[in-house]
Amino acid sequence: MLIFILYRDTPVIKASNTELSCFLLFSLFLLTFVSLVHSETFCRLQNHFEPAFMAQGDFLLGGIFPLHYNQEMPDLNSTYRPPPVKCNGFDPRAFRWALTMILTVDEINQNKELLPNHTLGYKIFDSCAYPLTGQRAALAVLNGVTEEGHGVCSGASPLLAIIGESGSAQSIVVSRILRPFRIPMISYFSSCACFTDRQKYPTFFRVIPNDDYQVKALAQLLVHFNWTWVGLIRGDHEYGRFAVQGLLRELQEIIQVGDKYFQSFKNSIDAKVVVVFSAEGEMTPFLRDYMEQNITGIQWVASEAWVTASVFSGSVYYPYLGGTIGFGIKTGYIPGLGDFIQRVTPYVYPSNPLMQELWEALYGCAPVSPSDSDLPLCSGDETLLEKHAAYMNTSSPRVAYNVYKAVYAVAHSLHNLFLCQPGAGPFENNSCAQSTNIHPWQLQQYLQEVQFTINGEEVNFDLKGDSIPYYDIINWQRGASGNIEFVPVGLFDGTKAAGQELVIKEDRIVWAGHQSKVPVSVCSDSCAPGSRKAVRRGELVCCFDCVPCDSGKISNETECRECPEDFWSNSDRTACIPKEVEFLAYDTVGIVLTVISVVGACLTIAVLVIFFYHRNTPIIRMNNSELSFFILLSLTLCFLCCLVFIGEPTAWSCMLRHTVFSITFSLCISCILGKTLVVLAAFTATRPGNNLMKWLGPKQQRAIIFISTLVQVVICVAWLIDAPPHPFRNMEYERSKIILECSNGSSLAFWCVLGYIGLQAGLCFLLAFLARNLPGNFNEAKVITFSILIFCAVWLAFIPAYISSPGNYADAVESFAILASSFGLLLCLFVPKCYIILLKPEKNTKQHLIGKDKK
Repeated sequence: MLIFILYRDTPVIKASNTELSCFLLFSLFLLTFVSLVHSETFCRLQNHFEPAFMAQGDFLLGGIFPLHYNQEMPDLNSTYRPPPVKCNGFDPRAFRWALTMILTVDEINQNKELLPNHTLGYKIFDSCAYPLTGQRAALAVLNGVTEEGHGVCSGASPLLAIIGESGSAQSIVVSRILRPFRIPMISYFSSCACFTDRQKYPTFFRVIPNDDYQVKALAQLLVHFNWTWVGLIRGDHEYGRFAVQGLLRELQEIIQVGDKYFQSFKNSIDAKVVVVFSAEGEMTPFLRDYMEQNITGIQWVASEAWVTASVFSGSVYYPYLGGTIGFGIKTGYIPGLGDFIQRVTPYVYPSNPLMQELWEALYGCAPVSPSDSDLPLCSGDETLLEKHAAYMNTSSPRVAYNVYKAVYAVAHSLHNLFLCQPGAGPFENNSCAQSTNIHPWQLQQYLQEVQFTINGEEVNFDLKGDSIPYYDIINWQRGASGNIEFVPVGLFDGTKAAGQELVIKEDRIVWAGHQSKVPVSVCSDSCAPGSRKAVRRGELVCCFDCVPCDSGKISNETECRECPEDFWSNSDRTACIPKEVEFLAYDTVGIVLTVISVVGACLTIAVLVIFFYHRNTPIIRMNNSELSFFILLSLTLCFLCCLVFIGEPTAWSCMLRHTVFSITFSLCISCILGKTLVVLAAFTATRPGNNLMKWLGPKQQRAIIFISTLVQVVICVAWLIDAPPHPFRNMEYERSKIILECSNGSSLAFWCVLGYIGLQAGLCFLLAFLARNLPGNFNEAKVITFSILIFCAVWLAFIPAYISSPGNYADAVESFAILASSFGLLLCLFVPKCYIILLKPEKNTKQHLIGKDKK
């Protein structure tokens, strides 16, 4: 409008009717001014939500507590203004937390050393243990004064911090509302691990340990008692979901509170231990339905959210919840709390409706004339109801002690802020906060760094807003009056080294069903020693069958492991014992072989004696007595060399076994070969012009024997020099035993030795076979043919038997082959002669032997 007046003489203004334009602009100005005045006059809050308690001070603290644990939601009819959410189920325990905050603020205001010349005020609201009503409480504590009137929407309240909330789900909502305003909040009971995310919750602090520590403690508890098959019940919110993630490997199934789960819970779950991550308010309807189902015998493991809930301490709960164990918040001492609670009565606060609800919950009567209550009027002689007896027990507060510490944390942080020296502050240009205009974000800087001691306990926050992790282990036991008492039976100290955090006094624990024995909760019983776990296909790892360990393995209930090389498992598969060492010893087989060997040697010597005694008789002289003596001597050695195969193998015995055997047999076959040649030459020498006998005289016979045997000796010497036989521990054929045997050293040398003997025997058999039809009553060529035939049959059968029989069995097979072939030669070659010498001496004449005796 001013522009139009200054430039009214310009062509543009003149052409647009200057007077009318100025009038229109003036009218718009008046309308804008009136709108602003009207708006300021009629600005008001859109709903009415009175605080539970309120007190003025220089600096204001907000408090949010679940004073009720149920809520009644309004209908969704939009034809009228919906009423506010109605909260039901008064919780005296949470009410005591709120009173603790009031007491702590009063205590700090009276302290001349902490925050001198300043006072704290408070506004306490009810969250009704529900995120929606928690949001309402957060907005109410931010709004300031609640009465309608001028100016209520134009100013900001001096709110510096909020003490709250209890449940993690409510704290998430409150923290998100406070985040844009940079107002710090200190929770006394929200333990969800999700709050460690500083990007999402930058203003969140807590004096209760992070659930990561509780999950760690619960896992150690389950392992300590060997509970590998457990059920889990969780609340359907962030607190329950984040807690489940840490225990997922330990759980059988997840059951969400609020679902229709009881039929499956009762019929399908066979775990005797159930872990519950849920809030007190959610547990109330759950336990009501649980008790109606009359399910007993469950060992409950409670989270810190309900392990000290006094609402469940009545005697009616003991048959179902007795023996519950869990991790509770550390206890502390709050001076004057008991006296203060006793002074808080409806007669002191007659206008506070919460006081009437408290009295109705504690005593079952109305302190003033009831308006909408059916309870009788209190007479003053009522006794405290059993289920809320813990309300007056202030000797060892837990959550209330957290509230106490949280308020003191704010006070100490504010006190440190006032102590800031100009030029040494934490803010821009090393400045300090203005004591008359403190912003919440400035207080947060000091909260992050605060460190103080209260009742001997150090209180501080890490970079994520968490406090020192410490829990008491609580056990629910029957008290003298029949109600449930929360008895400490151990602790978890997160500051200790790994593996030393958990301390449990098992002798003080009472288990479910009032038992003193630790309940067993496993899908499958532990495997007995000597067996291992075999996981069932498609089932969890804690469900398994027990199968015996394989031979040679032992187990300690989990896995089978191999015994050391020289050891083997016992029959129960529980211990490794030294392997049994086997060799051809002087047992049944060894003794039999020894007896046969000695008998054979003795018989051979006896024949030798007979032959020597009758050496001048025709039958001895005509059959080359010298070669017969050589054969008998070599057969004696053959019988005796069998003894070298019996007993524990040594380096010398291994070298002697095959060399002595091969040389003596080679000597024996060489003598038989020489005798065969002599027989063949003697009968063919009668032909005209045949002078073969002159080439087979005694010297030539000895030379043949010597050369034939020398070849075997050379083979044996080369064998011993190149790769001599040696003792060998055979553990491949029978893994449970160590078979001591003689390794051949060189298989080629071994088979060369046997092959050479076979070559000699084959040549001898061929020559004897050619001389089988020579004349005479005693044609020795026939005897030699038959004996060599037996010899070859024995050793041909020996080869496959030897190859398929390792260790001491191979030694036994070789010994039997030596004895059988030796007896075959002895019996075939010499028994007929002994028969004539001893039993038919009349046939021991030259005429009879050459077939010219008269019939």
